[in-house]
Amino acid sequence: MKKKILTLFAGLLVLLAAAALWLWPKDDAGAPASAAFKALPAAEKVARGAYLAKAGDCMACHTTRGGVAFAGGRALQTPFGNVIAPNITSDKENGIGSWSADDFWNALHNGKSKNGRLLYPAFPYTDYTKVTRDDSDALYAYFQTVPAHPQANRPHELRFPYNQQLTLAVWRAMYFKPAVYQADNSKPAEWNRGAYLVQGLGHCIACHSTRNALGASDGGLNGGMIPVLGWYAPSLNSDREAGLGEWQTPHIEQLLKTGISPRATVFGPMAEVVRQSLQHLNDADIGAMALYLKSLPAPDGKPEPYEREKSSEAVAFLAAGAKIYKSQCMDCHGENGEGIPPAYPPLAGNRALTMDEAVNPIRIVLNGGFPPGTAGNPRPYGMPPFSHALNDVEVAAVVSYLRSAWGNNARPVSSVEVNRYRNVPLE
Repeated sequence: MKKKILTLFAGLLVLLAAAALWLWPKDDAGAPASAAFKALPAAEKVARGAYLAKAGDCMACHTTRGGVAFAGGRALQTPFGNVIAPNITSDKENGIGSWSADDFWNALHNGKSKNGRLLYPAFPYTDYTKVTRDDSDALYAYFQTVPAHPQANRPHELRFPYNQQLTLAVWRAMYFKPAVYQADNSKPAEWNRGAYLVQGLGHCIACHSTRNALGASDGGLNGGMIPVLGWYAPSLNSDREAGLGEWQTPHIEQLLKTGISPRATVFGPMAEVVRQSLQHLNDADIGAMALYLKSLPAPDGKPEPYEREKSSEAVAFLAAGAKIYKSQCMDCHGENGEGIPPAYPPLAGNRALTMDEAVNPIRIVLNGGFPPGTAGNPRPYGMPPFSHALNDVEVAAVVSYLRSAWGNNARPVSSVEVNRYRNVPLE
């Protein structure tokens, strides 16, 4: 009996080893950088890489609050545990100072570290894989100039079996295929530049998509809850949410560059993206992204309008919300929800209020918030928190009122929903 168990165990090990060999990705040097890029002076390569690092928002993940830039250590929360961002300074022992340009490309394009370990997709190589070899080499040139810092890398804090490399190899076989961005020759160069930035370094899909139970994105910009953080990143193509097809292009550009526009204001995780990344992009790239986002096709079909309940309890609930709005909100947002844009955004017709998922307006009322401080909006007006002044029923009433007034038409929210998010950390 013991011999049979040992034989079965040995067979299982052989099968696992065979699976690992079959699933494990090979190193991929990719196509070499172009002759034009190779001919650039070193300083131009570094400057281009510094710009691209901002486009990719690299500092946001690889820098702890108050810490040394790019020295790592920030815990990126996932449903499977924490992924600890590594040191990517030029330190040769703890950073990437000993890496080659091929090593860096392999990480960006193929999700594989210099030591052969597979990288977790909290590092969005699933999007960065679309980056060209020229841009990868420019990023590499820049990071080799980032001052070395000896901060040691901490191990990830992931639960079993998510902490196993073989598990990650299986996930990759199911959900990841390396692929550099391929231009659509039927579209103008500006559109392709916008698509390249949105799909690649901008990694917009990382937030604005639905994810399955294993954390894999559906590959679209159809909106979804941001895991653990408790914010909803709206659909960028649905007119019911943040779809930009009906927006004026200058308003999209203004929102991306400054965080505010006559149509909307960014908040939550998107405020960090604008502050640390998008505001630093040049006007041509912002315009290209706006052109691409505006062109995204809307989903087929229109939803049925919400049928509002007319019971005396429902009417009284909204009346209580209207009373709270009048005493707490009207001075800034206006009697008819018209706001004073861009300082105080309009609430009438504001899609951030009327999405099916109501978590964002609930959290804004509870916690308040500021749009990002940017060069185009250096002194942002903020909204104060009301969690200390309003109980769960009152917050539910005022949010429900906002979702029903001035032509808005979305379902009411309950005190249970409010309570669910009252104690969710802000980041």
